[in-house]
Amino acid sequence: MDIVQQHMLDSCRAAQHGEGAPPLPGSHDREILRMIRRRIRAWTAAHRPPLP
Repeated sequence: MDIVQQHMLDSCRAAQHGEGAPPLPGSHDREILRMIRRRIRAWTAAHRPPLP
């Protein structure tokens, strides 16, 4: 099952339960990448080697 088929199945199940449809696949990719980038920058800033 690919991601489009999974989304269609999730949408159908949500409609049967009276819930809202799930977000489209890939709609939050940029936000997730920004969050990962921020966490990596924070981690590297906190774990820099001490200056001699």
